[in-house]
Amino acid sequence: MASSRGPQSPRSPHPSLSLASSQPYLSVSVTDPVKMGTGVQAYISYRVITKTNMPQYQGSEKIVIRRYSDFVWLYDRLFEKYKGIFIPPLPEKSAVEKFRFSAEFIEMRRRALDVFVNRIASHQELRQSEDLRTFLQVDEEVMERIRSYETGLFKKKPADLIQIFKDVQSKVSDVVLGKEKPVEESSEDYEKLKHYIFELENHLAEAQKQAYRLVKRHRELGSSLSDFGKAVKLLGACEGDNLGKAFSELGAKSEAVSLKLQKEAHELLMNFEEPLKDYVRAVQSIKATIAERAAAFKQQCELAETIKLKEINLDKLMLTRSDRVREAELEYKELKRESEEATERFEMIVRLMNEEIERFQEQKTLDMGIAFHEFAKGQARLATAVADAWRSLLPKLEACSTT
Repeated sequence: MASSRGPQSPRSPHPSLSLASSQPYLSVSVTDPVKMGTGVQAYISYRVITKTNMPQYQGSEKIVIRRYSDFVWLYDRLFEKYKGIFIPPLPEKSAVEKFRFSAEFIEMRRRALDVFVNRIASHQELRQSEDLRTFLQVDEEVMERIRSYETGLFKKKPADLIQIFKDVQSKVSDVVLGKEKPVEESSEDYEKLKHYIFELENHLAEAQKQAYRLVKRHRELGSSLSDFGKAVKLLGACEGDNLGKAFSELGAKSEAVSLKLQKEAHELLMNFEEPLKDYVRAVQSIKATIAERAAAFKQQCELAETIKLKEINLDKLMLTRSDRVREAELEYKELKRESEEATERFEMIVRLMNEEIERFQEQKTLDMGIAFHEFAKGQARLATAVADAWRSLLPKLEACSTT
């Protein structure tokens, strides 16, 4: 890879650990989901195991208990502090109450949280975060107090920033021309980036939608074959000799194929649909960073316009030898300092985003290659198993049909 910022692949194993190694490592496992509480207060807790040789951590291994809102806290803190870096996305909450605590949903959530925190741990800058160390090390009671205390302090969420991006065509006064102009970057590279991200989101979302339909189709076909198998076995019980035995075997094979379809549906969900959904979320996270960039550019332009006004006002005061000249000069210098800081902040975001988008594209190529390869292997495996199952029945069914 061209950058050391690359996230861990959703299906790659944790980094190999060697206590004898002098290379710094930070590996995290999100395990053992447990339902806590009852009713609307119920939630899932996770055991988060950290193994590291980094000196800023307390010991080589630490185990803490975390809940989903703690992961949200970490995401919000990193998003607030690391402008220009694509913060790994979190899995969404289930909007349907009956699915919140299903075994499948809990396992998908656990996997996604594991990927989330390991992407942070493998990122060259994010892994140095004090907030990550807090998340991985402090006891549950301390984590809860920190999270509760800071509720409301970080109110600007990615969704708000995406809205800023949508509204970035808002206008400010153009003092020089006496008319309004849109405050938005117009460089060719920036336009290409926006086009690429929005197109990628649309195509990934469509692919994920079709993957969902594939999973649903496998499950429905599996369920239908299971019901068919039971019905044929009952039919076979009414018959005698070879016909009854053939029907019974047909029913058994139908049920066996049903199990293969259900298993493949689960594999499709975990290793194909979920990685696609993960990248849809990743692109949404990138859009939030683009919105931060748009906001930084807007602030830079607005400060530049305000400086022009201050310059005009200062020139007038100096011509009239006003006693407010000293005060106006101080205001001008302070505004100039803020403008320079805003420019530096914007340029830093642009530089980091250029590095991040290169890393993202390389990692996406790798992850999507794995996902589609697993999809093709699974479909080939299923087709072979189904064909073999039906083929083994043909001689017996043919014998019945010719007697």
